[in-house]
Amino acid sequence: MSITLTESAANRVQSFLANRGKGVGLRLGVRTSGCSGMAYVLEFADDINADDNVFEDKDVKIIVDTKSLVYIDGTELDFVKEGLNEGFKFNNPNVENECGCGESFNV
Repeated sequence: MSITLTESAANRVQSFLANRGKGVGLRLGVRTSGCSGMAYVLEFADDINADDNVFEDKDVKIIVDTKSLVYIDGTELDFVKEGLNEGFKFNNPNVENECGCGESFNV
């Protein structure tokens, strides 16, 4: 079981954490939402809970709750710039379908 980051994503997270001035890492999870069923949740973590799984890649801690890990195991998080837009992109090998807007998925 693992979650990984590209160099671009790791650099962006480290920059955000440094600017924020606190935090132990990046919390990644899923919630029920959207037209396809699941949506990603991405936020900074100030602490690690007892039921969390912690992965470390490129000096960044990635914190995932046990329930979410089933849906995102093996995911690579990337940070991409496309024209004027930039943001995190989830390369999740478990996804079977995504909605047309790209905001939700199902496995």
